[in-house]
Amino acid sequence: MASNTTILQPPPGATNGVSPESDIRPEKPPVAIPGAWSTWLLPVMIAALLALAFVAWRRYQRGRRRPPPAVVIPPYRRALERLRAALDLIHDPGRFTVAVSDALRVYLEERFSLHAPERTTEEFLAELQAGNVLTSLQQQLMADFLTRCDLVKFARYEPREPELRELYDAAVRLVEETEPLLNPVPAPAPVPTAAPSPA
Repeated sequence: MASNTTILQPPPGATNGVSPESDIRPEKPPVAIPGAWSTWLLPVMIAALLALAFVAWRRYQRGRRRPPPAVVIPPYRRALERLRAALDLIHDPGRFTVAVSDALRVYLEERFSLHAPERTTEEFLAELQAGNVLTSLQQQLMADFLTRCDLVKFARYEPREPELRELYDAAVRLVEETEPLLNPVPAPAPVPTAAPSPA
């Protein structure tokens, strides 16, 4: 088989007057590619700093707008305030006894989780006797107090002011006796007694 071994030479006018030796040009320096990390670094850093500044500002604002914590008034103080307010009604026995007994019932519910306001006197006293939140003397004081209040509320008994003051004093006494100790004093440790030494 015959092969084509002829080398084709370009015609003399095809090179535009450039000699084959001067056809290859020298290397050019590298071209910077737009979008490389160095061109985006500054805007990204600025955006990150702005985001951090915004987060810090929000936390600062949130801390400033936070309302002060609510003052929690203990149940015994609220009860004593209600009882003192009831003294303004002492000239109206019906309203006075309702206010005093409600103040004491709400206190016992808040302090001991007894369901006093929703129950009748008998139901409430039965719950008191079943539990051990009050001493027997306090239970008797409570029974006497509620019975006297019920006489005014339901039997239309009209007590005089000294009797109403006794009711008030009994309610205050019960609240003060059941007031929780904020800083209970620990019982002193027993002092060891020395055994008599043989002489």
